[in-house]
Amino acid sequence: MREWLEYAVAWTGLKLLGLLPRPAARWVGASFASVAYAFRGPLRRAAMFNLHLAFPEWSEAKRKSIIRGMIRQIGWMAGEFSQFPRYTPQNIGRVVVIDGAENFDFGQRRGKGVLFLTGHLGAWELSAFAHSLQGHPLSIVMRSLDNPYIDAFLQSYRTMHGNRTVDKDDFVRGLLSAMRAGETVGILMDTNMTPPQGVFVDFFGIPACTASGLARIALRTDAAVVPGFTVWDSKLRKYILRFDPAVELIRTGDNADANEADIVANTAKFTRVIEDFIRRYPDQWLWVHRRWKTRPPGQPPLY
Repeated sequence: MREWLEYAVAWTGLKLLGLLPRPAARWVGASFASVAYAFRGPLRRAAMFNLHLAFPEWSEAKRKSIIRGMIRQIGWMAGEFSQFPRYTPQNIGRVVVIDGAENFDFGQRRGKGVLFLTGHLGAWELSAFAHSLQGHPLSIVMRSLDNPYIDAFLQSYRTMHGNRTVDKDDFVRGLLSAMRAGETVGILMDTNMTPPQGVFVDFFGIPACTASGLARIALRTDAAVVPGFTVWDSKLRKYILRFDPAVELIRTGDNADANEADIVANTAKFTRVIEDFIRRYPDQWLWVHRRWKTRPPGQPPLY
């Protein structure tokens, strides 16, 4: 019964938001996000603590400013998500412009598949959706929500134009199959993991347990790892889906020890790409996530 009630609330809220004009939907989304954040003490504490860890030199006022920007971005994305049924190949350019498309095209022409390296930055839900409207549907690796009805409802929005989802439980098999077919798979690899799915690499100078699956698949298949992030540009008043050149993989040898070292080295390299984008757009990253929750053996918890 509870799952149905949660689904009814989510369905009604998103549908009503989708009836509004886009500017109003973004405003309502941002307002709701601000109110919801005010009542979520754990999220507030996690966001401020994470900013202390990442930017110890910043003032308290600057950190609060960054958090306000983050809340606004999350609300705006909710507003954009509600508008998905209205977006078409003809009008998506009013919302998202693509920069660096040649980098994605080059990776795709290699014919070994493309691993779309991204994170919870800007309007990440728009990344795959906008790209599918441009004629490039892809698969998205994500964890299913606990409520199956809400999960199916949100999936129906994400997959409107040919995108597919790959559950994290079927991560390796799904990626290998997609790479063999020369497809594109988007991976959000900026969340806390636990061994053995994750390895420890520095993130803002602090060891963070990070998903190593992308590096394992890239080394095994030689797929192109293309960074892509959808960030809000205040001057254009649009989102920019930016593709950077494919990351050159580190390969040091063929033996098992070298391979494990290469997995860690490439995971660290991918993480530096994400960190660089966050440093450029700190108010657009999801600071409420407890990114450093898993600690190396012997180290005390941070949260």
